Amino acid sequence: METATLRTVAEFPEHSFLENLAVRSDNSIVVTSLNHKQLWLIPASGTTDTPVEPVLLHTYDHLVSAVVETEPDVFHVALSDGYTTHASYLSRVDLRGRPPGAAPAIETVLTFDSRVRALNGGCLIAPGVLLLADCFGGFVWRVGLSATGGPATADVWLAHPSMEHDPLSTMRPPQPGINGVRYAERTHHLYYTSTAQRLFMRVPVDPVTLDPAGAPEHVGGGTMADDFCIDEDAGVAYVTTHRQNTLDRVLLDGPPDQPRDIVLGDPLDLRLLGPSSIAWGRGRGEYGRVAYLITDGGTTAPPPDGRARRSKVLRMELPRQLLQP
Repeated sequence: METATLRTVAEFPEHSFLENLAVRSDNSIVVTSLNHKQLWLIPASGTTDTPVEPVLLHTYDHLVSAVVETEPDVFHVALSDGYTTHASYLSRVDLRGRPPGAAPAIETVLTFDSRVRALNGGCLIAPGVLLLADCFGGFVWRVGLSATGGPATADVWLAHPSMEHDPLSTMRPPQPGINGVRYAERTHHLYYTSTAQRLFMRVPVDPVTLDPAGAPEHVGGGTMADDFCIDEDAGVAYVTTHRQNTLDRVLLDGPPDQPRDIVLGDPLDLRLLGPSSIAWGRGRGEYGRVAYLITDGGTTAPPPDGRARRSKVLRMELPRQLLQP
């Protein structure tokens, strides 16, 4: 059977923990480097097989997790010292009209209150409404963004036992509870992974109030899932398993005990060490077919030989037979 194909778009030095990404309309990519506290721009690679050179946009004072495009070429970036002080912030990055080589306009629009533990994945569920996972707090923040770029507001949107981390785990670094979050606009569900509990979950969202409209339900699980992208046409999610070095395909309406379906990484592919996030390409016809993945190169969980590799931005193209469930 034909398998998904991978192409390296860009590379980073060993021990770069690429955490999250947002694909722009021209297929350039904004990427966060968690441990180096950096925000990078990956130029659009087109059809070339030669990796492009990443461009550093900004270095922060705090660990960098989620990046979400909240309006065209405006991004909000989550900063969180989840392993130490828990200090957490939301940064607004404006790339509109930015000349090549120029620094973007960056401002801090929110300082989270003392309830915050560690910000992780994020997604937009409506104009000006951002949801952010708090992976050690065990809940989701609802953030109200200012239409003019001014200060944002935040409060707890939903807390649930399925979102909690495992404080007794001996795994290092401590594994998050709720991790990746994505919104399915057609069915009005927020999907999320819970890494420590090996769960893939969803909760209905009221399309008017944007509040939770019911209890979370179990969709799938069994892996240390991190982030994911959703194909609502095919009714599937493609889930990165980070420590397990695979990309898995999960039916959105399958049984909770559905069998594992590994798309990439079995057998081990050294290009796919530590896959942490994935997002669909923005070109014509690419939704559900072409996606971009990022890795940590084995920084978190080294491969059997114990040697981390260069972290990567990868372009994946799915074969025709995988485009339907």
